Amino acid sequence: MQALAIRAEESCPMRTTTLLPLLPLLAALAGPVAAQDLTSAPDAARRPTEPVRAQLQMVAVAHPLAAEAAREALRQGGSAVDAAIAAQAVLTLVEPQSSGIGGGALLLHWNKAQNRLAAWDGRETAPEAATPALFLRPDGTPLSFYEAVLSGRSVGVPGVMPMLEEAHRAEGRLPWARLFDAAIRLAEEGFPISPRLANTIAADVERLRRDPAAAAYFLTPEGQPLPAGHVLKNPALAQTLRALAAEGAAALQRGPIAAEIVAAVARHGGQGNGMNEADLANYRPRQREAVCTLYREYRVCGFPPPSSGGVAVGQILGVLAHFPMPSLDPRGPEAAHLLAEAGRLAFADRNLYLADADKTPVPLRGLLDPAYLRQRAQLVDRERANPNPRAGNPDWRQTGRLAPMPEQPEHGTSHLSIVDAAGNALSMTTTVEDAFGARLMVRGFVLNNELTDFSFRPEVDGRPVANRVEGGKRPRSSMAPTLVFDAEGRFFAAVGSPGGARIIGYVAQTLVGLLDWQLDPQAAVSLRRIGTLGGAVELEDDTLAGELQARGHRVEVKPMPSGLQAIVMTPQGLLGGADPRREGVALGD
Repeated sequence: MQALAIRAEESCPMRTTTLLPLLPLLAALAGPVAAQDLTSAPDAARRPTEPVRAQLQMVAVAHPLAAEAAREALRQGGSAVDAAIAAQAVLTLVEPQSSGIGGGALLLHWNKAQNRLAAWDGRETAPEAATPALFLRPDGTPLSFYEAVLSGRSVGVPGVMPMLEEAHRAEGRLPWARLFDAAIRLAEEGFPISPRLANTIAADVERLRRDPAAAAYFLTPEGQPLPAGHVLKNPALAQTLRALAAEGAAALQRGPIAAEIVAAVARHGGQGNGMNEADLANYRPRQREAVCTLYREYRVCGFPPPSSGGVAVGQILGVLAHFPMPSLDPRGPEAAHLLAEAGRLAFADRNLYLADADKTPVPLRGLLDPAYLRQRAQLVDRERANPNPRAGNPDWRQTGRLAPMPEQPEHGTSHLSIVDAAGNALSMTTTVEDAFGARLMVRGFVLNNELTDFSFRPEVDGRPVANRVEGGKRPRSSMAPTLVFDAEGRFFAAVGSPGGARIIGYVAQTLVGLLDWQLDPQAAVSLRRIGTLGGAVELEDDTLAGELQARGHRVEVKPMPSGLQAIVMTPQGLLGGADPRREGVALGD
């Protein structure tokens, strides 16, 4: 197989990036016209128009300070996993609205020397005492989303640090304790609040006020939001990170920090969920088998349940494989129509079948069977929208009928992609779910509200919902960390995004950009967003609205703040791209 001809200016010399004053990043660079024509970036002043290039190693992370910490770990001889740990520690401080040590993460890792693909599951878990009625009122009606979020009911047992510790045992090269140095220094010395963090604080003042610790940290003494540029220090987090550096993940699972987590969850909003110290002490990350599908000549590997992301992205690509996507205009209505129709079919299956496979049977092989996806593709009319896409009937031995999960909000998350000097690659999506999670701070970090990713209704019309709450179960996720390999099995790309349920469409569209339209990673992550959650077609702008409506689509134009981070391996070296809609950067050597 010939190497993919990435559309970029190959004559441009290799460029590495140093950490700049936070935001006008790469603004003055001139890039390929193709990238400019295909993108829609609200923050045009900082829009990178060409990929970052490197020869040795690269990171693409959601915040410049976290990216710098990750690259420094690589420069010290660290592995991709080392760099991810350093980045996550800093993200806990500088992007607390999106991820942190009080949340969870899913990590795909490729060990080049051993030809081994690993999937580490650090998803948060429901306490053993949790029941299917967790989010129901006494009369049996479900709580509203924010009634649930702003209470202890929503907090899952955190999993990101136990998972990263296990990954470090397998793939780390630097001492564990050293990986927290950058975050500890920034927490003690302070960092400037970025515009995105400032805007998120300002939009969330009333909810942050519900927790005294969160209010004291994010708001002024007068109760006003801290502004962009304010230098924020977090000595409590510095102490927590020192404990993690010295004791490992056990610092959060046992002892005084664990006791504080349990007490905070029990009192938050006057409604706990039964979490106890044994739940924290007994948490274990899981090693999963990645779900891989063939698309064109590539093997696209994603995360299995409890994430729906890998399966849904694989289904979208499996349907699109039956259409001439490479010949379609990335900006045109037919490409948008096909992306939307494939997405609507995938979401119909997702909402019926996908959940934590350790607790609920899932027809994983059937959903990704090429024959089944061929049948699903036959439901797509190239000219007209399907008025009522339904879940299919994949090959499955399970008896009994499930009910589709009712639609409810999903938010939050951050992503990082890393390739180290040994050729190992990593794609990790990490989250606290909603902005600032449950709005509950302990020891300088935010606790997640991940249990609201479960269905609030355990059954519909007498039929069980697969993603219902159960003790010890992991809520369904939409996170879609992805690694792509060429026909010879060589690593080709690492991709992922935040964005709740919209992650699935963001990642699928970016993969089509890379594999079908041969865009460089910066152009691919900057594509005008087109997506769906199973119903309406969502557009970032109204350019195609009329043409899609003429095909029978219901169209909603809305902000679609993806935060994609992508790295591509080419014969000339590494290319990196960071989504211009957020504050991420790609840095390389």
